[in-house]
Amino acid sequence: MIRWIVAAAFLIFGAAPLALADTRDVYTIRDIEVDEQAATVIQAREAAMGAARVAAARALINKITLSSDRSAAGGVPVDGALASRLTAAVDVQEETAGAGRYRGKLAVVLNPQMVRAHLDGLGVPYLDSQAPLALMVPVTATASAADPWRQAFGERNNGALAPYVTATGNFYTAYSAWPEISAEAVPLNARRALVAELQGREGAWRVVVSSVTAAGNEPLGATPPAATLEDAAKAVTSLLGETWKQASIVRDGSRTNVDASVRYTSLAEWNTLRGALARSPLVSDFRTKAVAREGALVAFAYAGDENRLRSDLVQRGVTLSQEEGTLTLRSAVTTTGIQ
Repeated sequence: MIRWIVAAAFLIFGAAPLALADTRDVYTIRDIEVDEQAATVIQAREAAMGAARVAAARALINKITLSSDRSAAGGVPVDGALASRLTAAVDVQEETAGAGRYRGKLAVVLNPQMVRAHLDGLGVPYLDSQAPLALMVPVTATASAADPWRQAFGERNNGALAPYVTATGNFYTAYSAWPEISAEAVPLNARRALVAELQGREGAWRVVVSSVTAAGNEPLGATPPAATLEDAAKAVTSLLGETWKQASIVRDGSRTNVDASVRYTSLAEWNTLRGALARSPLVSDFRTKAVAREGALVAFAYAGDENRLRSDLVQRGVTLSQEEGTLTLRSAVTTTGIQ
């Protein structure tokens, strides 16, 4: 039996602050290519900055909302004036200027408060919190395509709604499970993996994607045909973002308030469990009520039903179950015995 201690006594554990999600990554649109001509270089540069702001605002809105929701609201048009209001900064990544022409790559940082207020005003639901970090595992049955396929994903995809770090080896298969993958994933703080199985041929690549956690493997879907490996990798990122939005967008203000028990075996595990709750877009008003060395009592509210919350938390390495009438959270790693 757990002997509960008031939450104020949590100092015995050496309290660690919860990490905050990096919204700047989500609200930064990079690698916007511009090429403008005008009477002077200064005018061309101003035109390029304006075009980049519009392109970035449209890209961000598409990234954090669903097409069906935008259509239901009659669309979300973006013009230069609106893009200027939504923009916080424009950064130059590359530039070449001269003879009235300005070319380059720009990164635009948009203002979260302004974007949220605009979408709220239109009644368009959105999701601007990232999914849990994953280990991307590109696999293919064609040996000659293995290295190019892995390289198509790059090292990571900062700023995406479903961020990942790409695995370094080619020894995984479409059937690899968490015990095999966890040795590379866990040191990167990834509590899940994404297996991207390449199928098809040059000019018509298709990717079947599945999520792998300590709780098991779950199919996520397949991408439409893509002409190149790079396009196929981008299609995977798009699929993951759409899947994350479908699962996590909250459409109404109704919430279920619950008290729950959190069971853990170490301070590090407790920090992982409470961090998973704090970062879930479905969870709000998270509070620690009491703690002990082997468990804690917490309270929070969640949107949707219990199955939706369970699905979200398992992607974060957390299992949710009813034990003796009490909602109980545990580390999926501890539950399965996988280290």
